[in-house]
Amino acid sequence: MFKRHPKAAKVGSMSEIDALAASGKPVLVDFYQVGCAPCQVMDGIMNELSREYGESAHVVKADITQMPDAMQRFKVRSTPTMVLLASAPSKKRKKTRNGYSRGGDTSGGGPRPVTQRWRGQGLVQKDFLARMLESNGAQRVS
Repeated sequence: MFKRHPKAAKVGSMSEIDALAASGKPVLVDFYQVGCAPCQVMDGIMNELSREYGESAHVVKADITQMPDAMQRFKVRSTPTMVLLASAPSKKRKKTRNGYSRGGDTSGGGPRPVTQRWRGQGLVQKDFLARMLESNGAQRVS
């Protein structure tokens, strides 16, 4: 009768966040505190995003009281704080008249480094978060 919907996963350490980021999919991390009213609003939004994007993106929540190393690394000063981690998009090569490429990525197509692509604090609209995920490679499942 009642269907269980998947929720945003909770992470407990920086190594878990690093492992998710290394997978190549965009990772949206919600840093929250227990008892924070805006955090509870964002909790529902993060759960909806997790359902909508399924396996194409990692949507996770991190309790900052349990992860002081994450507070320092991402410079979390208030809650809720959302951080989007993803690989930087590859640069397009430009062709010159003599056929040599100029500028762009010359690394040979290896794995792209994961960087912080976006950061937001406070209440953020779901549509904006969805656009950020899609612009970094996530696709809606439903």
